[in-house]
Amino acid sequence: MEIGYKPYVDPAVESIIERIHPPRVCIDNDTCRDCTLVKVDSANKHGILLEMVQVLTDLDLLISKSYICSDGGWLMDVFHVKDRLGCKITDEKLIRYIQQVRMLSISENKMGSREDREGPGPCIGRDVRPWHVLTNHTALEMTTTDRPGLMSEISAVLAETGCHISAAVVWTHNARAACILYVDDPSQLPRLLSQLENVLDAHHCSGGSRSVMRLSEAGPGQTHTERRLHQLLAGDSDYEQCCSAPERGNGDDDGRCYRKRSCTSETYIKIENCEERGYSIVTIRSGDRPKLLFDTICALTDMHYVVFHASISSHDSKSFQEYYIRHKDGWTLNSEIERHRLTQCLIAATERRISHGLRLDVCTQNRLGLLSDITRVFRENGLSITMAEIGTRGDRAEGTFYLKDVSGQTVKPETLESLRKEIIGGTVLVVHKSPGRLSQTTSSSGEKPGFSLGGLLWAQVEKFSNNYFRPIKY
Repeated sequence: MEIGYKPYVDPAVESIIERIHPPRVCIDNDTCRDCTLVKVDSANKHGILLEMVQVLTDLDLLISKSYICSDGGWLMDVFHVKDRLGCKITDEKLIRYIQQVRMLSISENKMGSREDREGPGPCIGRDVRPWHVLTNHTALEMTTTDRPGLMSEISAVLAETGCHISAAVVWTHNARAACILYVDDPSQLPRLLSQLENVLDAHHCSGGSRSVMRLSEAGPGQTHTERRLHQLLAGDSDYEQCCSAPERGNGDDDGRCYRKRSCTSETYIKIENCEERGYSIVTIRSGDRPKLLFDTICALTDMHYVVFHASISSHDSKSFQEYYIRHKDGWTLNSEIERHRLTQCLIAATERRISHGLRLDVCTQNRLGLLSDITRVFRENGLSITMAEIGTRGDRAEGTFYLKDVSGQTVKPETLESLRKEIIGGTVLVVHKSPGRLSQTTSSSGEKPGFSLGGLLWAQVEKFSNNYFRPIKY
């Protein structure tokens, strides 16, 4: 007879507990020599772990280790964090912000208001959220079959009707694409939906290819953009090709331990049950990268699993994650089908953000139809977008694109030269040989190539003006 473990907590009592014992955050810069400890204790509720990790990752902090304990009605979590340069957090304004209780109280209304989300952004010199995440704009969400030129066709339809795109994020995985576009004037979108549907369906075969499109209203209830991209691709079943059939683990006689390997990455998943404690133990070994913990917790939370204990660490570009979980209804993973699906979804979560292809950063003056022009340049040069993040800062437009040629191969040097020739004025292109490594800066203004750790490009952008993409003739 299988037993489900589900402590009952009256919702009214749970609300009172949260108000009496709000989250407390302690910043410890003394215990560890090379990282800052962020210690959190709070009344426990479903989803609060994801909210904490989301806040830290939105602040561009790297989580190298984490110890999570949230059994019962209380949680005590410790995060080992560094900034993007691998240093401790020493900015007093940032430390004070992290310590603010309301930072971790966004669960009261999911995303919170724009003021809550951005919080004291100006006082720490930047927005809290990623620059491409907007909460005060209507979001147009799409999932469809990935193909070369897709973003060019979508943005061209919007540009032709005068619809301005303030930000856009695109992920591709397993031949599927998910896109979220933020628009300033949503009044035109309803009549554009049929045109966009025609674009999405134009290359579909009759064999069951599918596209989904919906509008998400601006407001406090809007889901975090990157979490929403995970949800869109998972809802599109992009995880189905992420691993082979289960293999029984060595030395396991009851058939409850399985190992699976991703088809496209070195990701290993092991799932077993701890009968005496009533947990399922999920072990994940994969390559390390920024926001990996956020992506994993997204998958577990959206599949309605509760993390009671966890240990996360990274070393030499490898990540080890171990979770003690139960389903939200109190049950462990007792069927092979359920384990197989969880394994697929976790591997997909680790893969979606892995950038493939050449990274190209673009910065220029913002204007109507800019995204359409940029993506048309890529399409005309035989390039396909594998991932993109585009946003605006005042009158400037900034974008990061990951590109491959239409055959999936690396972008050739002559193609980069062709891209450079398409740009006039002071538009800046920064080419990276690999994610996070700057290799070449190209600017039509004649500036010498420069090297940077990330912020140098945008610090130099203000030197330029009148940055426009040359109109492209058909």
